[in-house]
Amino acid sequence: MYNPFYFSTVIAYMLQNTEYQIRPYLTWYIRLKNIKKVMYRRKLEPTRAAKALRLFVLLGVSTQMIVSIILFVTLLGASWIGPFLAAILYFTAPTVWALLVVVPLWFGRVIISNPKEKRLIKASALLFKKHPAHKIVVAGSYGKTSMKELLGSVLSTEKKVAITPANKNVALSHALFARRLKGDEDILVIELGEGKNGDVKRFCETIGPDTVFITGIAPAHLDQYVSLDQAATDIFSATNFVSPSSVYVNTENQYTAVYIKEGYIQYNAAGASEAKASKVKQSLNGVSFHIKTPKASYEVQAPLLGKHLVGPLCAAVQLAERFSITKQSILQALAGLQPYEHRMQPRYLASGAYLIDDTYNGNIEGMKAGLALLNDLPAKRRIYVTPGLVDQGSETHAVHTQLGAAIAASAVDVVVLMNNSAQPIIQAALSAANYSGELRVEDDPLYFYTHIEDITAAGDVVLLQNDWPDNYA
Repeated sequence: MYNPFYFSTVIAYMLQNTEYQIRPYLTWYIRLKNIKKVMYRRKLEPTRAAKALRLFVLLGVSTQMIVSIILFVTLLGASWIGPFLAAILYFTAPTVWALLVVVPLWFGRVIISNPKEKRLIKASALLFKKHPAHKIVVAGSYGKTSMKELLGSVLSTEKKVAITPANKNVALSHALFARRLKGDEDILVIELGEGKNGDVKRFCETIGPDTVFITGIAPAHLDQYVSLDQAATDIFSATNFVSPSSVYVNTENQYTAVYIKEGYIQYNAAGASEAKASKVKQSLNGVSFHIKTPKASYEVQAPLLGKHLVGPLCAAVQLAERFSITKQSILQALAGLQPYEHRMQPRYLASGAYLIDDTYNGNIEGMKAGLALLNDLPAKRRIYVTPGLVDQGSETHAVHTQLGAAIAASAVDVVVLMNNSAQPIIQAALSAANYSGELRVEDDPLYFYTHIEDITAAGDVVLLQNDWPDNYA
């Protein structure tokens, strides 16, 4: 039998990790085989909501167990039925309260949260409409936060710019962002998430964008979209709110080609429209290259990793010129960029190895870009670590087969996979491609990540890609 306090902590953790969404929580609980292995990667963050739900479950389980013990003792000897029912009451207490916890959650959402959110979102539409700033929205399956931060860094050198914080990209986040605006901003850069069909269109109806960036399409959130095409159509719905010349699309991504219309500004490794890139070089210190536009020439030194960033950097320069940002300010902004947290973020380990942390989210395009980076960097050994990708829906097998083939085709010396549902697919693809390097499968991801220095040495380059939350098998 579980300790009631431990059990209630785990239930609160599960709710927190599914963002207090009832369906994902129940799906996880029904699938659960061993509750002692739930808090595998992280621990419960003691927020007010988490503590309240933990207390609800703790009191419920404890009360039911105490009542069942009293009934068992009281009815013992009178009949076998009484103690039997008391035993059932005792042993079902965890399951009963793991299910009953959704009741206050549902009432809280329906009675308190949803009406409040609707009021805030409705009010934000008026705030955005009245705000005189040029509104830039950034949508896509991946790369949104990085693109938003990049645009904010470059444009804010000479303009007053406000950007949505971190990866806050849903309607409520937009509403709270709108409430904090002072009204004198020149440019707003707003990240658009995509959780279910129609989200992007609804966001744009509220915001009223002037410029749209599409960072790429890849299998993601396919547990909510019926197909990749539906997700892409939703993302590209943002382009219907602006003129074609105000749409920037990453065409280095294979899935965007079919949605390109005449007049769109296409950015990729060759540049962005009239901003042409050349002489691209990659090192542990970042990427350097030359940009030529009709207005100026730029020798770019950006301390960011990955040639896949050349296109976004060129797009940022092209847009900055539209806003009449000076060459000096643009170059200073690009030179002062910092790697974004868990997005190709480098650091040295005590062992002397060079580690690149790219564990934020994940998609097949990003995985391929990471492998290309790993190939380009000088290394004694190239070590690639991934648990695979989540939220791939019907594309799960195809995506992980692609990933395995891409790993096998690269110059990776050591591959480290995690023991989960994606691992057999990746491993089969590696085998089919005759991968000849070392393959390791880890049963305890948390232990591995906290002891990664044990398998590394000076001169090694280690790339960590994607994260695998505890609520995925």
